[in-house]
Amino acid sequence: MNTSHSFDEQFEFKGRAKSWSLIMIVIGVIGLLAAFFTNGERAFANLLLNGYYMSCVCICGIFFCAVQYVAQAGWSASVLRVPQALAKVLPVAGVILLLVIGAGLFVTHPGLNEEGKSTAIPYLYKLWALKGVTDSHSENYDAIITAKSGYLNIPFFLIRLVIYLGSYTLLGRMLVKYSNNEDELGGMFNYKKSFKVSVLFLVIFGFTVPLFAFDTIMSLEAHWFSTMFGWYNFAALWVSGLSVITLAIILLRKAGYMQWVTEDHLHNLGQLMFGFSIFWTYLWFGQFLLTWYANIPEEAAYFYRRWEPQFKPWFWLNIIVNFLTPLLVLMSRDSKRKTELLKVACIILICGHWLDYWQMIMPGTIGVKGVGEWYSPMILVDFAIFVGAAGFMVWMFGSALSKFKSLVPKKHPLLQESLHHHI
Repeated sequence: MNTSHSFDEQFEFKGRAKSWSLIMIVIGVIGLLAAFFTNGERAFANLLLNGYYMSCVCICGIFFCAVQYVAQAGWSASVLRVPQALAKVLPVAGVILLLVIGAGLFVTHPGLNEEGKSTAIPYLYKLWALKGVTDSHSENYDAIITAKSGYLNIPFFLIRLVIYLGSYTLLGRMLVKYSNNEDELGGMFNYKKSFKVSVLFLVIFGFTVPLFAFDTIMSLEAHWFSTMFGWYNFAALWVSGLSVITLAIILLRKAGYMQWVTEDHLHNLGQLMFGFSIFWTYLWFGQFLLTWYANIPEEAAYFYRRWEPQFKPWFWLNIIVNFLTPLLVLMSRDSKRKTELLKVACIILICGHWLDYWQMIMPGTIGVKGVGEWYSPMILVDFAIFVGAAGFMVWMFGSALSKFKSLVPKKHPLLQESLHHHI
C-alpha cells in the first residue's frame, strides 16, 4: 500500500471557508439582535444553547483523543489533529458559556414567579436563582428549591462550572502539548505522558460530565430531576462531536488535505456515529418510558410541557431525526463508505442534536407562552443564531488547526498502523 504522503503540509485557513464563516457569523449576529429586541429570555436561551453546544463539541474532541490513547488505538492516529484542534477551541467556548450563564443569573427583568406574582426574575435559572426563593417570608419562597439550596446556590454553582471546564481545558491543552512535543522529539516519552493524562481525563470526565449536564441544563427546571439525564447528554455530546469531527475530515479531504485518510477511517467514524446514535435513542426512550410508566405528576410535568402544541411537533421531530436518520442511512456497510452520504448524515445529526438541546432548554427558559405557535417565525431566528455559532466555531477551529505544523502527528508510534488501516 502506498503511504508516501507529504506530512509537512500545513493547513491554511483562507478562501471560501473563511468567507463563509464570516457570512454565517453576520447571520447569527442579526438573529441575536432580533431576539434581543423581541424577547430577551429567548435571546439568553439561545446564547446558553449555542454556548453549551460549542463547549460539548470541544469537550468531545478531548474525549475522542483520550479514548484513543487509553485504548492504544492505531486506526485513529492519523486523524488526531482534528479533535486536537477542537480541544484548542474549548478555552474560548468555555469562557463564552460562563459569561452567558453569569449574565443570565445576575441580569433580571420583570416577570412572574411560580405563583403568578410579578417580580424581578433572572433571564436564566429563574426557579432557583430567584431572589428570596429560600426565604420563608418572601413571596418568591419555594420549599422544593429550599431543600436543594445547599447544592443549587449561585456561588457553588459557578465554582462547579469553572472546575468542570477548567479541568477539561487544562487536560486537553496537555494532550495537544505532548503531541506537539512528540513531533519534535520522537520516542515514547510524550506518548506515555499522553496516556497518563488521558486516563486522568477519563476518570474526571466520567464523574463530572453528568454533573455538568445537571447543572447547566437540568437545573433550568429545578423541580424535576432524572438520574439518566447526565448520560443522555453525554450521548448527545459524543454523537454531535463525532459528527463534527467526521464532517471536518471529509471537508478537509475534499479541499486536498489529509489524503492519507481512507474510506476505512471514515467507516470507523461512521460506525461510532451509528452505534452511539442508537445508545442516545435508548437513553431518550428509557427516560421517557420510566417517567410515563411511573406517572408521578412532578416527574411527568417535564414531558407534559414538551407535549404542549408549541413544542410537540419538535419533540417528535427530534427522535425522528436523531434516530431514524442514522438507522436508515448509516446501518449498511456501504453507506458508511460513501463520502457524500456520510457527509449528509453528519450535517443532519449536527442539526438534529441542536434541536435536541433546543428541546431541553427552551421550555424551561421561555415557557409555552414565549414560543407562540410551533411554526413561529422566531424558530427561524433561533436557527439563524445557530448558523452564527456554527460560523464562529468554523472560524475558531480553522484558526486552531492552521497553527499545527503538520496535519498528522508525524512521530506518533502507531502512525504506520493508521496509514495501513484496512477493514
